[in-house]
Amino acid sequence: MNDNNIDRHPSAKRLSMARCLGLLAVAGAWSVVQAQAVAVAADPAAEPANPYGLAALWAQGDLVAKATLLILLVMSLASWTVLLTRWWDGVKLAREARTAGGAFFDAASVDAGMQALPPGGAYRVLTERALHALRSHQGEITQQIDRNAWVMMNLQRALDERHARLQDGLSLLATVGSTAPFVGLFGTVWGIYHALTAIGIAGQASLDKVAGPVGEALIMTAIGLAVAVPAVLGYNALVRRNKLAMEPLRAFGSDLHGLLMGARPLR
Repeated sequence: MNDNNIDRHPSAKRLSMARCLGLLAVAGAWSVVQAQAVAVAADPAAEPANPYGLAALWAQGDLVAKATLLILLVMSLASWTVLLTRWWDGVKLAREARTAGGAFFDAASVDAGMQALPPGGAYRVLTERALHALRSHQGEITQQIDRNAWVMMNLQRALDERHARLQDGLSLLATVGSTAPFVGLFGTVWGIYHALTAIGIAGQASLDKVAGPVGEALIMTAIGLAVAVPAVLGYNALVRRNKLAMEPLRAFGSDLHGLLMGARPLR
């Protein structure tokens, strides 16, 4: 078995699925935005149903305001895509942990126990890597390293790869959580600037003239917070979940290492 090809295809499938979900979400949101823009262009004089809502913000906003809204939308879609895909990976890993120990250690042999594990799963891949390391140790080059150290090195590498895969996308969540409020604040400042400019040109500062533009600008801050809060909460939840999910896998790897070291050399 080629060590470099183990567990590569499942990772590619998960990455493709995440990209497809993100692209579909962006395409759907962009279709809604285009439909709204066409409706406004068809009847520019039409007043939005809520003169202080999102529709009014989009209809009356300039290019910078619309670009800010689209940036926040993309950030939100990206963070939710990471949250859902990483959550599903954690669910599968927890499901494997509940059955892997009994299915493996109740088998008649190490190979039979490996076949009892779910194909492509973390516990199956860990066992495959350990067996591959043990069998490859019989080569002339690898025999220069202690068998115990060689198997442990390969097990640790497999565990690190699995942990790195669980961490995929967390940096994106951290980035969204830390920058989305400032992107929304930029939209707010830009909107208030245009509102004050319009008031200065009109020469009127009555409540009905100020409430609409300033309220629409403040919506940007609310949207920025709505994008950032799920990303921050999701990041913290996934970090803790990943730590808990890796503990059973590391324990399984330790038991597997002890089992292989006590077994006779495999042919």
